[in-house]
Amino acid sequence: MLLGVQVSISDKIYESIDKAKSLGCNTMQIFSRNPRQWRQGKLNTKDIEEFRKRVKDLKIFPVFVHISYLINLASPYNKLYRDSIKAYIEDIKESESLGVDYIVSHMGNHKKSGEDFGINRLIEALNIILDKTKDSNVKILLENTSGSGSWLGYKFEHQKEIIDKIENKNRIGICLDTCHAYSAGYDLAKEEGLEDILFQIDNLIGLNRLKLIHLNDSKDRLGSKKDRHEDIGKGKIGLEGFRRIINHKKLRDLPFILETPRKTNSDDIRNLNVIRNLRKGV
Repeated sequence: MLLGVQVSISDKIYESIDKAKSLGCNTMQIFSRNPRQWRQGKLNTKDIEEFRKRVKDLKIFPVFVHISYLINLASPYNKLYRDSIKAYIEDIKESESLGVDYIVSHMGNHKKSGEDFGINRLIEALNIILDKTKDSNVKILLENTSGSGSWLGYKFEHQKEIIDKIENKNRIGICLDTCHAYSAGYDLAKEEGLEDILFQIDNLIGLNRLKLIHLNDSKDRLGSKKDRHEDIGKGKIGLEGFRRIINHKKLRDLPFILETPRKTNSDDIRNLNVIRNLRKGV
């Protein structure tokens, strides 16, 4: 089973590999820099080399980088839009240097300018980004959202429209966040709800583009549009919901990353063990 967590990079970036391994993880997700600030500098060559070495030595694969919260490729504000494209290109190039396999990306907020405007803005930005990084092997995963406010990605028709108009489709996939999906109205607490979302993904996008699942329970009711993660089994999706998700024949071989609430390592350990026990209980 490929199972990991979002790991802190508060120390040296390569130390995140050791943290993941200490939790028993064989895959992981990080921010390559502070997610709430624009880039303050570049990683030095020695840190990059050590990161790559530890990934190989400790057999952490694949590695995912989550894009900064400040980046908004659907923004109607031209300066932010240009800055976001620039930062995204820098993040891909840095991820390439780290040997990272995928970047995970929210699809952007159109700020009440309209979904059509936001989607077209995002398509334009992604085509620029993919062209400017055409020699990179790093793939972009579009993550679904809960549907709050003006965020794109709460229904898979959005991802379909975007991918259909991307020129270099080989580097585009999707990430499924279970909390976001439940909050957007996909009832993952029930078997028929899981089958429905898989049918929609396959029919609209293709399950072959699903490369990652974020495992998060939801604090809020079905269709609430709220993005509030909960510990596995303590939210509205529940233990049986997650048992079905991680053991489903179409999903069980994918990487699973936990983004559950965390104050200390014990929180991650507890949630990881819940998932492992659900897997063993098949």
